[in-house]
Amino acid sequence: MLLPRLSLLLTLLLSCSLTQAQELKKAIKFSTFYAAVNGGNSVSDQTVYSVTNGLGTEVVSTPYDYSLTMGIRKIARFGYENRAQTFYDGTEASWSDGANIGKRNGLEFLTEVRYRRQQGREFLDQNHFLRYVGDQWMAKVEYLQDGFADIKYFEASQRYRLKLGDKFSLHAGVAERISEPYGYDPLAEWKLENGDIHYTYLALQEGYTHNLATGEYMDPDGTVVAENTEIWEAITIPQVLSEYSNKKRDELASQWNYSVVAGFDFYHFTDDFWTHAWGNVMPYHYDTGGEYMYHNTVDGQWLDYSGGLIFGYRFNKHLGLFLEGRYNKYWNREWYNFKCGANYVIF
Repeated sequence: MLLPRLSLLLTLLLSCSLTQAQELKKAIKFSTFYAAVNGGNSVSDQTVYSVTNGLGTEVVSTPYDYSLTMGIRKIARFGYENRAQTFYDGTEASWSDGANIGKRNGLEFLTEVRYRRQQGREFLDQNHFLRYVGDQWMAKVEYLQDGFADIKYFEASQRYRLKLGDKFSLHAGVAERISEPYGYDPLAEWKLENGDIHYTYLALQEGYTHNLATGEYMDPDGTVVAENTEIWEAITIPQVLSEYSNKKRDELASQWNYSVVAGFDFYHFTDDFWTHAWGNVMPYHYDTGGEYMYHNTVDGQWLDYSGGLIFGYRFNKHLGLFLEGRYNKYWNREWYNFKCGANYVIF
């Protein structure tokens, strides 16, 4: 009796595994994996002059710019989107990826990681999302990190969808977000505890030292970081404040945000005219009573929103105009892109 049962169990497990494998293969069919390296020179070398001890010069060089990108995507292109290149090279900026609804119903996804250096500064950008859209409901899970804009959060939303024709949709539901405690000000907290706003005390607290005999200031490792008070206050203290603020924020746990979300999507396309617009608004956020909730920063509720517009119009065979843009504002932090222009074909 045991062998038949084991055989039946193994058969069921194998059948489930095969079914899951087939479903996974179906889900990733027509997706594209890409990895790319891009680079180029940065700003040109600059000559800095000094007259402290006679005329002196110093050449400041900025290392070359580069980006390392890896990702996989399965997102149907809208009618106004053309595949300009044979391969994905990691420089693509498809702003329609930020829309709530894709061109087709069903499952779509994107996962992309980009490490880049720009004018000597290094950034890590990530964008991962899994989106499912049906006729009456939609769900999306997303993780976004924009190093240039200094924003990072995880978001999941579930919404009821109301289709008004083939082009316009309204949707509403709930969203859950996980982020660092935006709005928390470690320096304000330190001033309240210390009762003094002279930030040299903070630097001394963090391990910096001052040699009264020579007037030099040293970091916690004993390296001289300033030779006088002017350099100390103009250069070193801002660095100390930045390091302290980042350290204190990293010590805090991530904050959960529960919000009501509503939005819309509109898409119209012909060969000569197209409009694609979407928007989201979060007017109410549940207060869990946490010490570092954003509610404490704004003393109540606040408004988060995002949206995008892609517009194109061809007047005739010669002249065409385009306008594209995205705007986001979460926790009073903004990040956006836009472009507009005209094309005139001479023939």
